[in-house]
Amino acid sequence: MPLVHMKDLLNHAYAHGYAVGAFDVVSLEFVEGVMAAAERSRAPVILSLAESHLEHYDFALLMPGMEAAARHSAVPVALHLDHGANLEAAVRAIRLGCNGVMVDASRSTFSDNLTHTKTVVEMAHACGVPVEGDLGYVPGVADMDTWRHPATRPYTTVAEAKGFVERTGVDFLAVFIGAEQSCLKSKAKLDIQRLRGINQALGIPLAIHCRTRLDDDQFRRLIVHGVAKINYFTALAEAANAAIRARARSSPGASYLDLVQGVGAAISAEAERCMRVWGAAGRAAEVLACCRPWVPVEHLIIHDVVGISEKEVTAMMIEGQQTLSAIPGVRSVITGKAMRERAQYRYCWQVRFAAPEVIDSYHGHPDYVAFTNRRFRPVADREISIDYAMESL
Repeated sequence: MPLVHMKDLLNHAYAHGYAVGAFDVVSLEFVEGVMAAAERSRAPVILSLAESHLEHYDFALLMPGMEAAARHSAVPVALHLDHGANLEAAVRAIRLGCNGVMVDASRSTFSDNLTHTKTVVEMAHACGVPVEGDLGYVPGVADMDTWRHPATRPYTTVAEAKGFVERTGVDFLAVFIGAEQSCLKSKAKLDIQRLRGINQALGIPLAIHCRTRLDDDQFRRLIVHGVAKINYFTALAEAANAAIRARARSSPGASYLDLVQGVGAAISAEAERCMRVWGAAGRAAEVLACCRPWVPVEHLIIHDVVGISEKEVTAMMIEGQQTLSAIPGVRSVITGKAMRERAQYRYCWQVRFAAPEVIDSYHGHPDYVAFTNRRFRPVADREISIDYAMESL
């Protein structure tokens, strides 16, 4: 199952001079198109869900499809939350299956951005999940929204980047050096000298959020100077739009299914072009060889109870589900009762952790400690607790 640690994946790209595409997806057509491109080109890939797109789909419904695509793939895949708005968004994304998160507090002051990002880093690292920080902002058309960012600069500075990474502990940093301009009609003017300085100062994988068209040489210059992750959506959406419009022109009155028939292929072609330009094509085998698999953990508890009624047991387990499910890194909590009345262990809990790192942070979490000490341990009898790393063929 080639769902891999995102930090390992990007560290490999950074060390070997290529970039992994982080493709924002908004539907299963996007997921299927990007994954088909990755499989054809034998490239590692990141599937991203952007907070800014959530009005167009249900995060909780699309994530299982992304995770299934990753686990059934023959190439290494990571699942990423793009532009997460706050700590709650990052916690939810990890619960739903993301193994990388980006916190976007770039519209805040530098101080507030640092504080918010550090809080997310502490939570995510306790779950084994790396964090991408964001330093700068994406200017609007003609910089009409500059007034919203009075304490920030459009472009990332070396000094701010160095202080930000050191004080937050982020694993990757999205930098702003001209590729993120929203104008699609003119060629972007990249500040490569600024990027070179940031890369030399930080020595960690850098990310670019590409909202304009860059030529192949511009992409290569970005990668030479430390860009290991390229966020990409606009051109994929344009390819999808063009496919639908072409179908509508050639088949007036076509049904919805006919109109979207070529969308996946158009997305796939653009994604594959990028993977080859960015140097990721053909890297899948070596990346799989050096990356840790992203393996969920099942925390299983079986026990009996003493001193309380069946109704009280039910109430305790409902409270436990609600309390423990909210702890960062816990993906689900399921409780059950033995089907045989006289079973030695009548009750069970199945708690799914996002990764092995959650084992320690879960047992040290104040909500877990309070619940177990107040409600569970006083009545639990003959408790057995075991953690299992889950694998599938």
